Amino acid sequence: MPSSSASTSAAAAPSPAKSAARPAAGGGSGGVQSLERAFDLLERMADAGGEVGLSELSAGSGLPLPTIHRLMRTLVVCGYVRQQPNRRYALGPRLIRLGESASRLLGTWARPFLARLVEETGETANMALLDGDEIVYVAQVPSRHAVRMFTEVGRRVLPHSTGVGKALLANHPPEEVRALLSRTGMPAATEKTITDPDRFLEALQEVRRLGYAVDDNEQEIGVRCIAVPVPDSPTAAAISISGPTGRVTEASIERTVPVLQHLASELSTALTTQNPS
Repeated sequence: MPSSSASTSAAAAPSPAKSAARPAAGGGSGGVQSLERAFDLLERMADAGGEVGLSELSAGSGLPLPTIHRLMRTLVVCGYVRQQPNRRYALGPRLIRLGESASRLLGTWARPFLARLVEETGETANMALLDGDEIVYVAQVPSRHAVRMFTEVGRRVLPHSTGVGKALLANHPPEEVRALLSRTGMPAATEKTITDPDRFLEALQEVRRLGYAVDDNEQEIGVRCIAVPVPDSPTAAAISISGPTGRVTEASIERTVPVLQHLASELSTALTTQNPS
């Protein structure tokens, strides 16, 4: 949740998501088959948590082991994959620079949609990704109100105390959510933070029922956040608005949710539309 700020005199200033179904590697899209297969393997590795064995990749991709071994050796040489002492393969450090650059671009592409969200709701708009076990904010457009919320782009927070975190975890299997919570713990940011896994899973069930998530004073007292996932995003993403509880009321939520959902759908289309050339 972004922190609160009053213009110049402020009172106070990420188990990976499963990717969408993919066609079989080298499925005849007109591209270079070896490149298609290599990127498919990288995505499957990410889906598996970043480390897999060749037999797992073969079972999931349908490619023969010699083909996978040849592709993986090339990726190892290039630094995009590394082989572990246990002979399994892990995503390599050279991907970090690509991911950081892509995250910055994703924030740039999202900013016009966030600006429209600010225009229509009056509150600060945010975009966040699920990166491993954490939420990372990749874009924000601030409200024009004197008292408004802000967060530093690049800031990382735990998902259990944020609206975007709930929106991003809502459709994950309960056992994956429990595993994530056991890794991160559930520290209380405020007295309103949910710190019990069972209660958090109940909250996610409510998110699925309503179609949106709420952070009600759970990250910062006096701040309320409303969030929705970006459907079919290439990477798990959510957008939100945040503001003082006196402005983000039950009545305003009813008006805001359809706007959030509409812009999330438009952003999804913009992110998934391929260049026909």
